[in-house]
Amino acid sequence: MAALIKAVQAGTSMNGITKLFTNLSLAPGVIAPAKHAFLRSAPALHCAFIHLTSGRRDLMEFFDDPKNWGKNEVRVGRSWKKDELRLKSNSDLHKLWYVLLKERNMLMTMENACNRAFEIFPNPERLDKVQDSMSNLESVVRERNRAYHLLETGETGERPGKLVYNILGLRFYYRMRQHSIPKFVNTKWHKLHMFGYGGYATRKFLRLYREQLWNKKRRAITRDNNRVAMLMRKFPNLDLEAVKEQFPNVNVEKVKESRRARSHTVPV
Repeated sequence: MAALIKAVQAGTSMNGITKLFTNLSLAPGVIAPAKHAFLRSAPALHCAFIHLTSGRRDLMEFFDDPKNWGKNEVRVGRSWKKDELRLKSNSDLHKLWYVLLKERNMLMTMENACNRAFEIFPNPERLDKVQDSMSNLESVVRERNRAYHLLETGETGERPGKLVYNILGLRFYYRMRQHSIPKFVNTKWHKLHMFGYGGYATRKFLRLYREQLWNKKRRAITRDNNRVAMLMRKFPNLDLEAVKEQFPNVNVEKVKESRRARSHTVPV
């Protein structure tokens, strides 16, 4: 009697599996060609194809479309903005990241190929747009991770870090990470991360480094002042508000009173 009951249960479960595969239907856009992988069932059942990806799986994915070869200009769009990426789901952002990654690899390969062939790489700003889009996408993902961790744990979830001085006396942000060896016995870490500085040589280096930075800043300010003075001498009716907006580090009123800004025309 027990064997009869088990046989009936096995037959019922097989009928359910048969109905499941018989009623299985996929959309026409999901069914892949015969060369793709598919799920095989019993000989009397139907075959449900599983869509994987396009059939282009050779090294030509690292190169641009052949119709764009030899052109001086390729029409492309702009980069993705953060406001647009915030509207996407996590799944869409994950897919878009790999699309941008493949595009970046393709552009870098084409740039290298053009340099080797001594040809002009059309629209080199495409690489900047892709990198800008990837940077914005990473910022949006980090925003979501930070919000999730703040809601769940009360912390940002970011890798902890602190501002430290290296052996040359320069300050930088050090991101901490876990190590399998304790810090007080990790001699390799201490050799690579010598925080803090001291000695006459380091102080002399910092003094000369600060002097170099100040000279660069001073030359930049002088260059902007000369530029504004030349514009005032050449265009007496120049819009001063626009000049202040374009050159925020320049004292426009002081430059206006200088001799370099005076023109040879008689004021009206």
